[in-house]
Amino acid sequence: MKPFRYERAADAAGAVALLAGSPRARALAGGTNLVDLMRLGVEEPDLLVDVSRLPWDQVHETDGGGVLIGAAVRNSDLAVHPLIRERYPVVGQALLGGASSQLRNLATVGGNLLQRTRCLYFQDVAKPCNKRQPGSGCAARDGEHHGLAILGWSDACVATHPSDMAVALAALDARVHVTGPPGDRSFGVVDLHRLPGEEPQRDTILEQGELIAAVELPALSPGWRSGYLKVRERASFSFALVSVAAALDIADGTVRDVRLALGGVAHKPWRATRAEELLRGAPAGEDAFGHAADEELAQARPLRDTAFKVPLARNLIVRALAELAARP
Repeated sequence: MKPFRYERAADAAGAVALLAGSPRARALAGGTNLVDLMRLGVEEPDLLVDVSRLPWDQVHETDGGGVLIGAAVRNSDLAVHPLIRERYPVVGQALLGGASSQLRNLATVGGNLLQRTRCLYFQDVAKPCNKRQPGSGCAARDGEHHGLAILGWSDACVATHPSDMAVALAALDARVHVTGPPGDRSFGVVDLHRLPGEEPQRDTILEQGELIAAVELPALSPGWRSGYLKVRERASFSFALVSVAAALDIADGTVRDVRLALGGVAHKPWRATRAEELLRGAPAGEDAFGHAADEELAQARPLRDTAFKVPLARNLIVRALAELAARP
């Protein structure tokens, strides 16, 4: 372990000032990902800024009928919160499907969104990795990559984003509220994470010193139904090979509206906009669901060992939508 300085932020402005003052400063909340990366030598911060005690640990309803979730809310608390269970079951299911109860008791909403890939080569400092060391190469492309990307990857990186919760939030059109040196701003969760392009070392659009303060879920009409399905190699402690977060609004057997996001297939939660466009106004049945999934996945570019993810994702999309459509 390399030496580092520790500071506990008294308020958001103080945290931002500390983080902006050093390019190697990192925010510490639950630490369930950051501390692991420090032990592996992947992250070597010179300053840890403890933001766990900032007053961002509440969940409350907004004036418009949505829900505002503080960035310091623990994953375990959010998963069972009455507002989430009643209105946004996809979020609770995604959280309960990720990690262990011990980790969920520590992990925070902000940290969950900002966790880094579990690609083996990113976590092994003895191997080349453009995400960890730009320009060194991507060992995963010709190495062990069966769990990695089939959509949106580049020659520089084929890593996937590991968060289950982020996939659910992307499907719900959630917004992220950020505070930083330039002030406050907000944007969609779908815009928070980046595809790798030529800069795979940049996971998100956040600048140094910016902190996620809250996540806002939009109001949903009572007709919406949502759910989360995940396929993994073992039942516990495993990240998704493929996951699907779906929200569906049906009227008279027709898809009035739909929101669909995939996990485990790209460098960011993958919003399936092609499939959504095809499904709006279509019959709510497996034929339409399968056609929409096929069109979405036509843009997949599987590597040597990832071709299985295409039919897996297709079948999971159909199953997720069919299960929602069958609900009374």
